[in-house]
Amino acid sequence: MEFKALDGKNVEIMVNDEKYLRHAIKTHYIQIGENYIDIIEKYVKPIYQEGDIISISEKIISLCQKRIIYKKDVKVSRLAKFLSKFAMKSDAGVGVDNPYKMQFAINLCGRFKVLYAAIAGGICKLFGKKGVFYEIVGPEISGLDGFYGNVFTDYADFGIRIPDNSTGVCNEIYEKTGVKAMIVDANDFNVEILGKSDVITNTDEELKQMVKDNPAGQTKTLTPIVLIRKA
Repeated sequence: MEFKALDGKNVEIMVNDEKYLRHAIKTHYIQIGENYIDIIEKYVKPIYQEGDIISISEKIISLCQKRIIYKKDVKVSRLAKFLSKFAMKSDAGVGVDNPYKMQFAINLCGRFKVLYAAIAGGICKLFGKKGVFYEIVGPEISGLDGFYGNVFTDYADFGIRIPDNSTGVCNEIYEKTGVKAMIVDANDFNVEILGKSDVITNTDEELKQMVKDNPAGQTKTLTPIVLIRKA
């Protein structure tokens, strides 16, 4: 097969002096409630070889798991509106500067923890340390996607939580399809490994390096799966 990269991305990447090839796999527009095993069977199995690893966007797994919060079900409080005004904006995407995301944080963590995180985060920013708010409130908040329609318009109506039991999902994918997988929360600025198949021997840091430039892209590319092969 011919490995292809998105515009602005590279097929090849070096990790610990070893070369890996990445291929961004085009899919259809994944809808809420689809079956991720069917998606792997359709798009990955025909080109997968023993030793390959796939990187899957966490958003796709969450959509399949119906990990959705609808905007109509979120009552935004005055506290959420107030705190969101002081939240740091990022080119990586919309965060708790969105009042709906701030309200989700309050609902999940409680107002006192969120207030503490906001105060601690504000103080730490004065000393040049960023991200403290998310360190305190945890990955459920930092990983929340959606509530805005900048890329896909229907995402404006709901938020997408991080997947449930990402490692379990990856193990299920391997057991049912023979495909080694990792689930990543990635953008053009950062990569987090949320889960991986137990049979994968690479460290999380090595896996991060394989996709550190976000080869899946960040816009309407419809390439949520990346095939990784050692050259």
